Amino acid sequence: MAGLGLADLVGGIVGFVLTLFIFSYIFGDNLLFRLAIHIFIGVAAAYAAIMIWYNVIWTQLVLPLLSGQVALLIPLLLSFLLLAKAVPRFSGLGNPVMAYLVGVGAAAAVGGAVFGTIFPQAGASINLFDHANLLQGKDALDVTVNFLNNSIILVGTLTTLAYFHFGTRGGGDFTQQRPLLLRLVSWVGQAFIAVTFGALFAGVYAAAVSALIERLSFLVNFILGS
Repeated sequence: MAGLGLADLVGGIVGFVLTLFIFSYIFGDNLLFRLAIHIFIGVAAAYAAIMIWYNVIWTQLVLPLLSGQVALLIPLLLSFLLLAKAVPRFSGLGNPVMAYLVGVGAAAAVGGAVFGTIFPQAGASINLFDHANLLQGKDALDVTVNFLNNSIILVGTLTTLAYFHFGTRGGGDFTQQRPLLLRLVSWVGQAFIAVTFGALFAGVYAAAVSALIERLSFLVNFILGS
């Protein structure tokens, strides 16, 4: 540690102590773990507040107003009306602003879902069986493998959509009254969803293990003084 500066040494000690506090959760929820979590939340909230002030309020509102852009008084007024929602007596003043925000948010969500997910997914599924894509292989075996892979992707997409449309409605006797074909398609879609969730869980678990290894490596290197 002789080559470390004072700031690096203090930062290393703080990181070392907080890492031990987090690892103390192995023994159950305790004061040290809660203290580390509260410190993390406080630092994150402070950082977010500073970024909002300098990157949004100061640069996009205060400075333009000081330069004479009076049109920004409208969003400033709407912001104050929205803050009125915190006071029950004046909460009605913020309802139009809240309705506007909800409408814009819903429109953005629907537009993003349609143009960012549904259309690209449909286009990608259609392009799977494009003649040029299927013949990218060097021989008949590659073409066959491409066709099988694309078929699996298409079946997974269609059966997953069928599961959400036919497999999650109602309850009771509705599932038993469906035709056998629809039940089979829904079960296949459910299997694809299960595989997807398994892959996502494996990815999250791998990321958690990587973070654990990195923290353990940090502890070992800090103790050894490297």
